[in-house]
Amino acid sequence: MALLRTVDRPLDGPWDMIVTEPGACARPENSRNLTGYIPAPVPGTAAGALREAGRWSDREPTPLHGSDIWYRTPISGRGREILRFEGLATLCEVWLDDTLLLASRSMFLAHEVTVDLAGTHTLALAFRSLAQDLARSHKRGRWRPQLATPGSLRHARTTLLGFMPGWCPSIDAVGPYRPITRRGEGGRPTEIDLRASVEDGTGILTAGLRLPVADGPVTLRCDGREIRLAETAPGRFEGRLVLPDVALWWPHTHGEPRLHAVVVEAGGKTFDLGRVGFRTVTLLRPFADGLSLAVNGVPVFCRGACWTPPDLVGLPGDRAAYAPLLGLAVEAGMTMLRVGGTMLYEGQAFHDLCDELGILVWQDLMLANFDYPTDDPAFRSALTAEIAQLLDRLQASPSLCIVGGGSEVEQQAAMLGFPEPVWRAGAVEAMLREAVAERRPDLVVVPNSPSGGDLPFSTKAGVTHYYGVGAYCRPFEDARRAEVRFASECLAFANVPDAASLAEAGLTDPRDPAWSLGVPRDRGAGWDFEGVRDHYVGVLYGVDPEALRRDDPERYLTLGRAAVAEVMEATFAEWRRTGSITAGGLVWLARDLAPGAGWGVIDVAGRPKSAWFALKRAFQPVQAVLSDEGLNGLHAHLLNETAGPIDVTVTLTFTGTAGKVAARAERALSLGARSALSLSSAALLGRFFDATAAYRFGPPAHDLAHLRLTRADGAFLAEAFHFPAGRDAAPREVGLSAALVEARDGVVLRVGAERHAIGVHVVLDGEGRPSDNWFHLAPGGERHLALTGTGGRPSGTVRAVNASEVVRF
Repeated sequence: MALLRTVDRPLDGPWDMIVTEPGACARPENSRNLTGYIPAPVPGTAAGALREAGRWSDREPTPLHGSDIWYRTPISGRGREILRFEGLATLCEVWLDDTLLLASRSMFLAHEVTVDLAGTHTLALAFRSLAQDLARSHKRGRWRPQLATPGSLRHARTTLLGFMPGWCPSIDAVGPYRPITRRGEGGRPTEIDLRASVEDGTGILTAGLRLPVADGPVTLRCDGREIRLAETAPGRFEGRLVLPDVALWWPHTHGEPRLHAVVVEAGGKTFDLGRVGFRTVTLLRPFADGLSLAVNGVPVFCRGACWTPPDLVGLPGDRAAYAPLLGLAVEAGMTMLRVGGTMLYEGQAFHDLCDELGILVWQDLMLANFDYPTDDPAFRSALTAEIAQLLDRLQASPSLCIVGGGSEVEQQAAMLGFPEPVWRAGAVEAMLREAVAERRPDLVVVPNSPSGGDLPFSTKAGVTHYYGVGAYCRPFEDARRAEVRFASECLAFANVPDAASLAEAGLTDPRDPAWSLGVPRDRGAGWDFEGVRDHYVGVLYGVDPEALRRDDPERYLTLGRAAVAEVMEATFAEWRRTGSITAGGLVWLARDLAPGAGWGVIDVAGRPKSAWFALKRAFQPVQAVLSDEGLNGLHAHLLNETAGPIDVTVTLTFTGTAGKVAARAERALSLGARSALSLSSAALLGRFFDATAAYRFGPPAHDLAHLRLTRADGAFLAEAFHFPAGRDAAPREVGLSAALVEARDGVVLRVGAERHAIGVHVVLDGEGRPSDNWFHLAPGGERHLALTGTGGRPSGTVRAVNASEVVRF
């Protein structure tokens, strides 16, 4: 029996496009005689079409919001059909021949229109000038944010990307950026409502759909079980399928993200309704005490990043665009991605992949910083429809766990001194809670990001945007002192890409004035995020970053890459240790929006930066971290988030930089499934040893503490380092070595050092990357690194921040 998809057929052209003066063509008949049309991919954007036509410059993006842009395509058929427009950015008229079918004012709303076809017609889309619309007289808000301009954007339902100076390039989002599809009336299920829940370990699948012509019974199947749906109204069928012992969906770090196919059979045809996952998401404490999540009853430390679109020019929404970046998120051990209110709603493929890969999704409404006119009936109606469509589209997505009311709306007003009745975004929160209760009661609602305390940005309540360590240049200790409950944003730096990406962008010299164009800054601030990175370079390595930039720019960039890696690891080690009250941290950002030293831990070319490698170590589900507890010594924290127990050996060694051992302990342990264990240095050693150099009874006996976690068979799992006297990055001979060796899965790179090596990094001659980079080696230490994407036999160099030698392999 054939399995029929319920998706519509794409209306993918051929399409062409032309840019005109605003108001030049009132109707399609005026645009037919224009010359200069170019091919235009749909879904896609006008900027993307111009880029494909060779009429686009990344350095000087073409302004588009000041123009009208026409798209057109022939459409043939006979009879009644339904056209669906998933996303039109932003002011769009839809014409069939010379009949106006639709006028849309929101980038975030999908629309369906019914058409009667009688041969070949012309479908035309007229995207009107957003700049002209924003220039009209609009009621001003109670505050004007620094983030984006103009202030009239508070009335527009469009992305803020392109409107935020200092954040991202001024690339205007215009065009049919999401699919346009067509379908005939009848024959297939419509108005599908699937809801998956778990009750006492039993999966419950509740289904409803419309099937006007049903010849015989309508049967719902999932996980090898089935139920006959009842006709509750003419053409409407509903039912509840009970699935005892159904395999649950887990974040990839904690188990398998199991999905189950759902089909419905009617009249001898079987229709594919997609896949569902069964899981629970619950709060472990009241939101006011700090967001903390459990999935299927198991606490999950949510770590990851704030998401950015894969391509700011074309705004693609297909699997090919998302898969590489989401693959890197999984490889880095990220359990959560937040789609913030300054971005845009991602395509269905993004959520499908997150379901498959086991990545939790925090989805904000597209609201940020502005005083939105929620008292305006038209705005409120559009926002209500937007929320409903979002929840309906993602009704069966198990990865979706949090929906938020937007980004920094409450914070913006509070920081400007407004009292709580003004800054509290109560209207949006109420709308969101009502919609979630009706459509996705399994989701957690966050009023705004940040929110929850006496002030919305309080670190000790709700969720916070924590930039104490980071933008505010606080010491590492502040990550504990601030008592962060959940950081929905944190650790923003001007992260330096690798040399290959800088060369491709023509940004090889940080002294070049062009360099600063790729460095993000908050509008109106007297500092930028390169200065933030430089601060920690100075703190960690005792150098003058400005002098280093001037005299040795290559080493300046090397120390910059190393410093952000150190800060990332140190902060998450603090937050993941046993006893920490922090339940999550999401780094700002996942990927750069433009070439250069941007916020992303992945650069604009898709290559991981030093920060990504640091997060990969910090986020791994089997982890070992050290915390300095002062007079109580060092504490070793061993974490196993996986679904099975692991027999391990833990080794704690105190040495000088040359390798002389001052103290050492080794112990075999069994880490239970989804468990954590904390051991003091005294408990491991069985005696007193001044592990933190806190007692000061004499010169410190060691320069380095090294915690190493291995499987019982000796396979490496994780390690951590503690530097009681700080990091000495002065170059010296450390005995670096590197060699390619044959392994069961192919060639690996063996890297070692005779003395302590800081910030060891591999630079390949061609494409590809190592499985780890910017890591430390203990004296006599060794690592085996897989090399991916290298093609033939790889070659390159190995360096360390404190090594004078460069080793080729």
